[in-house]
Amino acid sequence: MDSTAITSFSALWDEVFGSQPDPDLWVVIATMVAALAVVVPHRLWRLSRNAITIAHEGGHGLVALLTGRTLTGIRLHSDTSGLTVSRGKPHGLGMILTAAAGYTAPPLLGLGGAALLGAGHITLLLWLSTVLLIAMLVMIRNAYGALTVILSGAAFLLVSWLTGPQVQAAFAYAVVWFLLLGGVRPAFELQAKRARGGAGDSDADQLARLTHVPAGLWFFLFHLVSLCSLIGGGRWLLEL
Repeated sequence: MDSTAITSFSALWDEVFGSQPDPDLWVVIATMVAALAVVVPHRLWRLSRNAITIAHEGGHGLVALLTGRTLTGIRLHSDTSGLTVSRGKPHGLGMILTAAAGYTAPPLLGLGGAALLGAGHITLLLWLSTVLLIAMLVMIRNAYGALTVILSGAAFLLVSWLTGPQVQAAFAYAVVWFLLLGGVRPAFELQAKRARGGAGDSDADQLARLTHVPAGLWFFLFHLVSLCSLIGGGRWLLEL
């Protein structure tokens, strides 16, 4: 490897794994408001919730692989629902963790992203997100899901390569705020749907069958994880 290649690799390594300066406080607050603006209104949420579904199903898939299950495929649907199919024992710890990973994945990803941003690793967050989306794309098994993941990955890639530090920081903070804030709403929506007699085979119901722990306690866990992630991640982002 010649010296030019070594220098280029070293520069790339420093860019990705080095730290970048924190944005101004007004940028952090503005991105929080922007995230709220696409999470709270119902019409915008119906569209933006697709990104939460990507994180939700990606959480199922990643934990399935980490626990030794065989990931068969992931589907993302236009109604913002999704399905992750894995093979393995239909019971046991691996199945329990896989089922529990869906509703906890978006807020935990937001918390991890907030930790990276709090340490100044804006570029690393953007690149890690791109890699995860590319890896997920391999397991997508329907056209709408593939389109959704491709567009999301393209957004991260374009911001990483074509924009300056200020735009990258604003984009990264907006994404993390969205995961933290958007990660709170789905469990409440599911709980309300079950109260009306729907969603009888939800993640909470599957966990109740697997563990003999009431679904209500699993909802409590989902709420606890999402709210604690929002509080902890928000403190990191706001540097409180």
